[in-house]
Formats: sequence, structure tokens, C-alpha cells
Amino acid sequence: MIRVLLVHDSYLLRSALAALIQAEPEFEVASAAWRDARSRARSLQPHVCVVDTDCPGSDKAARKGELGKLMAEAPAADSGPESGLLVLANAGRPGQLRRAHKARALGYIDKNAPPQRLLDGIRHVAKQERFIDDSLGYGFLKAAEIPLTERELGVLSLAADGASIAEIARTLHLSNGTIRNYLAAITRKTGARNRVDAIRISRCEGWV
Repeated sequence: MIRVLLVHDSYLLRSALAALIQAEPEFEVASAAWRDARSRARSLQPHVCVVDTDCPGSDKAARKGELGKLMAEAPAADSGPESGLLVLANAGRPGQLRRAHKARALGYIDKNAPPQRLLDGIRHVAKQERFIDDSLGYGFLKAAEIPLTERELGVLSLAADGASIAEIARTLHLSNGTIRNYLAAITRKTGARNRVDAIRISRCEGWV
């Protein structure tokens, strides 16, 4: 039996996806919104965590570097292979793919893919096998072209959420001056006029 934790912020869509997965006899499914995901992972010890990175809660957590923490809460099930992360991603948002890769995701499913692709992906990830939709290839190429470092993307993501320099500094445990330096580097690398323009560019490109 493959235990699956499905993380999706929308109850309606979460229920529909859970029903799809549960219809397969070898799957045991639990579901949760992001705010409850880590506690559910601790209790369930799933073989596979399926996360929709396009949801507000999951996306915000991923931009703060917290996606990998979910897997830390999901230790190896039944003393077998460690839990694997499978993400539902949007090909037009390469930043999501880059953050999922940093979180060591094994599976990447295009949200426009047929349902069978999700089921196949879960089976592969449960065996610690990589599974990537071909349609996400261009998104991965775009992700590799993002000119910002992971730290710079983190700073920019917080700024895009409306955080002030002081708030970003507190969140990342850095000084205000260091954050200003990061924002200056971000503005230069993106060819933006200022911080607001850098946020606009990053959103248009799907980085944050």
C-alpha cells in the first residue's frame, strides 16, 4: 500500500484529486491544506507527498524555502525508502520549478496533464524514481535562465508580498543594509528601474 499525502489549499479540488487517487486500490490517501501539511506528514509518514505549488499557501511557503521542510516532517515510511515529493506545476511559472528542484522534488506533473499522469507519477516517486512531464521541459529551461540567486529570489519574493526592508531582514535574519544590497543587485540583474519594476518583471516572467 502506497501512502499519499495530498496538499492543496482548495477543499473542493483537494477532495476531487483525493477521490481520483483513492480509486486506485494500491493507494491510501490523506489530504490537507498547507497550514496543516507538516503535522499530517508527521502522523501519516507518507511514501509520497503531492503538493500543488500553484496554490497560495504552498506557493508562499515554497518562496520562503519551506517546501523542503515538509519532507523533513515525513520520515521514511515503514523503514523503507524515504518519502518522495511530487509537485503539480504550471509550465508558465519557471520559478515554481526551480524552487521545487531546490526542495529535491522527484516528480513534476503539469497541471494540464491527463489524470493518469498523476497516478503514474505517484507510482514512480514511491519507488524513488524521477518522473517529469515532457511539457515542463521549456519551463525548466526558463528556470535555468533566471539571473537571480536563491537568496535574491527569496528577498524578491518577500518584497513582492509587500514586506518592508526591515520585515525582510527579520524574516531572513539579516541586516537592513544587507537586504538593501540584495535589492540593489536584483534591480541591476533584472534591468529594472527600481524595486517595484523588478517585482513587475519577476511576476511577468513567472519567477515569484
